[in-house]
Amino acid sequence: MRPGTKKINDSPAARWTVLFIVATAMMMGYFVNDVMSPLETLLEMPRSQGGLGWTPSDYGFFSGAGSFINVFLLMLFFSGIILDKMGIRFTGTLACSLMVLGTLIKYYAVITDFGNCQLSIFNYQLPPSVAMASLGFAVFGVGYEMTGITVSKAMVRWFSGHELALAMGLQLAMARLGTAAALSISAPIARHFTLSAPLLLALSFLVTGLLAFLVFCVMDRRLDKTYESNEPSDDEFRWSDIGVTLRSPGFWLITLFCVLFYSAVSPFLKFSTRLMVMKYGVDPDIAGFFSSIAPFGTILMTPLFGYVYDRYGRGVTLVITGALLLAAVHFGFSLPIHNSSVAILLMVVLSVGYSLAPAALWPCVPKIIPLKCLGTAYSMIFFIQNFGRAIIPMFVGRANETDPSYTTSMLIFGFTALGAALVAIAMWYTDRRKGYGLQLPNIK
Repeated sequence: MRPGTKKINDSPAARWTVLFIVATAMMMGYFVNDVMSPLETLLEMPRSQGGLGWTPSDYGFFSGAGSFINVFLLMLFFSGIILDKMGIRFTGTLACSLMVLGTLIKYYAVITDFGNCQLSIFNYQLPPSVAMASLGFAVFGVGYEMTGITVSKAMVRWFSGHELALAMGLQLAMARLGTAAALSISAPIARHFTLSAPLLLALSFLVTGLLAFLVFCVMDRRLDKTYESNEPSDDEFRWSDIGVTLRSPGFWLITLFCVLFYSAVSPFLKFSTRLMVMKYGVDPDIAGFFSSIAPFGTILMTPLFGYVYDRYGRGVTLVITGALLLAAVHFGFSLPIHNSSVAILLMVVLSVGYSLAPAALWPCVPKIIPLKCLGTAYSMIFFIQNFGRAIIPMFVGRANETDPSYTTSMLIFGFTALGAALVAIAMWYTDRRKGYGLQLPNIK
């Protein structure tokens, strides 16, 4: 930075405006990611009744498809390299555009009658509508995860030395608002209009998100003007920087935690609406509201816990607590209790755990990894995390066919969350040995 030059992100108004803009783009992506989750019951109805005739295995395959290109074609890994080499503005615009394209393909899959033929994909016999919707979800997933790492790096770029955890918490809260809205309104819209209506609404939201990100691009260019046109070479990303990331034990512990923690949350939310209907007897029209308790709760609590971390530290302690609460919730859902009040209580506790861990986890990453290779680090974390998000829904979908009581699937989620808690404890010991400062406050 030029001597005496004040950076635009030193202005609270500027950096909070940027937060709102990029978080809006992320929120729209989160809405679309879960827009079909409350529609599982409708999707499994015959076409004569307005559904698509899918099976639980079909839905499980579709739910995992969002990670296929990211995982099996390594696209999420390359997304981080693109981000560090090409910059936040280029990568974010590309990501938002891919989300629009993928959702268009999903919309086409839902409105088109492909007949009664079957396609064989990965040893799955799938109707063409499932295959096409899965392709759209896979393309969307590339943009969705690319947007996530881009927004994370933008937050670090604009909020380092300021309220980083609070900013990330607010960004996550707005994202959860998108999830909660999808879980709440998708099924009623589909029932009162058509099965494709929620996807059409989702498309309009994604276009709004793309336009919002273009506004951010204008502001981010102004931030560049406060730096020298030729930055020191030490601040430029090199391929060798990947090795720096891979040699960090803290990076691997955070990555493993993400795999386990998010595999116990994201796939669960996709199955939770049907769980409320089948196990707790909740009316299908309001079951989505039960599922939305968790993301709605995080809207207030994630920024609160982020503020606590900024001011008082104890980041790893918050992460451990969140994982333990998540495990307790899933084990609770596995019990032979069919009272809907218990389901509500468990979802409330889930919202606390779902707020605690992410609020402290993501601000920990820049304490371990330098900014110049932060995009690659985030992408590798999300890349490995997607293995769990791709595989767990398939296991759960098949488990629900053989055990409709949901006991087996909830135990799968419960032990996955318990594994995350054990990894977080290892993270605490490693931080004490390496001195990352994960337990220290963020505000300097």
